[in-house]
Amino acid sequence: MKVELFHELSSITVLYAEDEPGLREQMGETLGMLFKSVYLAKDGKEAMELHAKHSPDLLITDLQMPEFGGMDLVKGLREKGDKTPIIIFSAHTEIEDMLDAIELSLVRYIVKPMTETKLLEALEKFIRMREKDMRISLAPKWFVDFSRHCIETPEEKLELTKKESALLKLLLSKGSVCTYSEIENYVWGEESMSLNALRLLVKNLRKKLPNGLPKNIQGVGYSL
Repeated sequence: MKVELFHELSSITVLYAEDEPGLREQMGETLGMLFKSVYLAKDGKEAMELHAKHSPDLLITDLQMPEFGGMDLVKGLREKGDKTPIIIFSAHTEIEDMLDAIELSLVRYIVKPMTETKLLEALEKFIRMREKDMRISLAPKWFVDFSRHCIETPEEKLELTKKESALLKLLLSKGSVCTYSEIENYVWGEESMSLNALRLLVKNLRKKLPNGLPKNIQGVGYSL
């Protein structure tokens, strides 16, 4: 799995609804290794209750469940104006079901069996959709737009390189000191990072940020 995807999911909560106990437990364990918190529901009714209680960032649900099914769950949420991103999976391939689902603004409709590849592709799409709305305030009239990889200042737009964008995203998501090791894993990935390369990256990023950010924590890493 890509380091970036793993990091993004590690701060996200998910609600998973599945009526078959074995599948629910197995999928719950898989999701537990990826997400910050996982809430499990045995049917649409319990999922609706857990959704109201925890407000998860993502909903993954089976379509066919007894009594209150996945389609009832999704339609019920949408009728309330809820915009939680949703992934539906089902053994059914009837065109009516798929067309109904498409109208509900889903991340993806997955036909069973659920494979690792199908799941990761859906989660990657979810993250891309999530990032499109990521315009974050850095200071009064200063914003970072990760979907466009730029800093917006009162006077101009400053383009961010891929590594500058990754470092800034990591610092913002962490909310505390990011160690050299965390930065190397997230920003450089499979590449090796030298301290000189990191210092140069930070120097260039500081030219585009307000107030001399990011700050160096001697011997530890950086923070905003």
